[in-house]
Amino acid sequence: MHLIRVGGAAVNQTPLDWDGNRDRINAAIAAARAAGVSVLCLPELCISGYGCEDAFLSPGVQRMAWRVLGEILPQTTGMAVAVGLPVRFENAVYDAVALLVDGRLAGVVCKQHLAGEGIHYEPRWFRPWTRGRVDRLTVDGTTVPIGDLRFDCGGVRIGFEICEDAWVASRPGASLAARGIDVIVNPSASHFAFGKDEIRRRFVVEGSRAFGAAYVYANLAGNEAGRAIYDGGVIVASGGTIVAAGRRFPFGDQALTTAVIDVDANRLVQARAPAAAVDDGEACVAVPFAPPTLTPARDEPGDRRDAWERGPHVKEEEFTRAVALGLFDYLRKSRSRGFVVSASGGADSSAVACLVALAMRLASNELTVAGAAVRLGRGDAVDGSVRSLIAATLMCVYQSTANSGPVTRAAARGLAEALGGTFHEFDVEPLVRGYEKLVAEAVGRSLTWDRDDVALQNIQARVRAPGVWMLANLTGGLLVSTSNRSEAAVGYATMDGDTSGGIAPIAGIDKAYLRRWLVWLERAGPEGIGPVRALAAVNVQAPTAELRPPAAGQTDEADLMPYDVLDAAERFAIRDKQTPLEVWQRLAVEFPHHAPRQLAIWTERFFVLWSRNQWKRERYAPSFHLDDENLDPKTWCRFPILSGGFARELGELRAAAGT
Repeated sequence: MHLIRVGGAAVNQTPLDWDGNRDRINAAIAAARAAGVSVLCLPELCISGYGCEDAFLSPGVQRMAWRVLGEILPQTTGMAVAVGLPVRFENAVYDAVALLVDGRLAGVVCKQHLAGEGIHYEPRWFRPWTRGRVDRLTVDGTTVPIGDLRFDCGGVRIGFEICEDAWVASRPGASLAARGIDVIVNPSASHFAFGKDEIRRRFVVEGSRAFGAAYVYANLAGNEAGRAIYDGGVIVASGGTIVAAGRRFPFGDQALTTAVIDVDANRLVQARAPAAAVDDGEACVAVPFAPPTLTPARDEPGDRRDAWERGPHVKEEEFTRAVALGLFDYLRKSRSRGFVVSASGGADSSAVACLVALAMRLASNELTVAGAAVRLGRGDAVDGSVRSLIAATLMCVYQSTANSGPVTRAAARGLAEALGGTFHEFDVEPLVRGYEKLVAEAVGRSLTWDRDDVALQNIQARVRAPGVWMLANLTGGLLVSTSNRSEAAVGYATMDGDTSGGIAPIAGIDKAYLRRWLVWLERAGPEGIGPVRALAAVNVQAPTAELRPPAAGQTDEADLMPYDVLDAAERFAIRDKQTPLEVWQRLAVEFPHHAPRQLAIWTERFFVLWSRNQWKRERYAPSFHLDDENLDPKTWCRFPILSGGFARELGELRAAAGT
């Protein structure tokens, strides 16, 4: 029996925050040393931050990353630590991991498979390393091996799969296993998406089983650069079994997970496996190292996943915790002092207000000890009590016009008070009338609903923006846009009105799901927090922009189509890249209770509105990436601002449907 303690640390980094990133790495190393860890895996590109984007190409960034690596080196005495950074070699930049052993740099391993789909643009900045290639890297007079390396650290053999390397069919682990590897470490920057953690767990477990090795996976945590949220969640597996797993969505700077693994047990598995042909082109770097001998422990942590991850509402819990963590980090890292929400009393703004309050509740639960303060943006420290945090960070403003009703007013006020936020009410009707009079005089006629419907609706939404922007400026807060993904798909939002804001936390989630989440939040709520009963006044309403006169009976679905149909049309058209005719055919199967002709009308409406409104999607405030069906043109879904609008394809649809 040969036991060693391995570990991984989920670290909350910020692009180009050199001192902060170094200090968090050093704190994770110190915590690992205190826990007796011999081999520690830190996340991908954690020195520079994963989200540096085009700054990765700057020689100054590469030099600074190397300098910070040197500042971390002395902290690794008595340990083997894998830490990620960008490295320039032969005029190309590589996504690399340095192995630091007992205060020395043993070598640099480079990523072989780059993530270039969806939210990822790694091939724009990095070059993939060729499997089997080994060379020498010289920086500031220091020469070390670089490339497709494995390391023998005092008799314990360590190899690497770097994030995407483990997601491809030809993953490097198979080659490592043929060379008798003991521990595979995987430094990752794997963004959150619904259900993605189960996939990660499978490749970690399968890697440990198939390769006969211990497998240590460490991910980034938090809202690193603005859009992507990283859920952390260190995973350690051995012999095809998860032996330790850390909590996901941590609010702290680092979260360490450790486990004791039996090197001899894994070697026995490899010895029993059929012999594989070995191309010994890969170098094994021998490093003097003496990990301490351990005895079996009875108190190993095992799987630390929270109970909610095994419950029936995992998606609701994931959505809550991902957006809450994203908002809290955005607040801290943008050095803001709170959030301002234009609260309409409807589903979207109510969801945003709840998410801000939930962010403060979750942060308070995790970060405060014995009433200590929680530090927010610009150095502000707030009493760690939940009510103090919410009162300091959530401001809701209801802005009424002549078309606003008592139901939405009462719902907005009741929810803000129940959450513990500040509530203001503005009467913006005089502003609306002033603009109508100004424009009517300019065009020489009165404005009427029959002739000027869209303009009269939009001016009500737009006059609400300056007041809440002013409050945000006065308080040093962030104005939050309340638009959702369904609205983004068809442009059902007023630019410079309800789209105003510095961040759009729900622009990545569809309206049909958001309404289901609000019902769950009203009746059950997140584990450890419970329900928000005040949402009952919101959930009984039919979604409405409330911009036409009350007699018009305006609702969102009457203006557009049922939200479940809209969201299905978006998936078929945008995710699956199907034509209008194909989308209509699929909708007819999925929604047989709607007449085919009506479905054809809604399908055409979707494609027309989608094509016309790309310019709006280009202007949305930064949104959080929550699933791999995002419409954000800056991270996921590109579409031309000007196009032919599917004219020929819609003609085929009309001919087939008889519309």
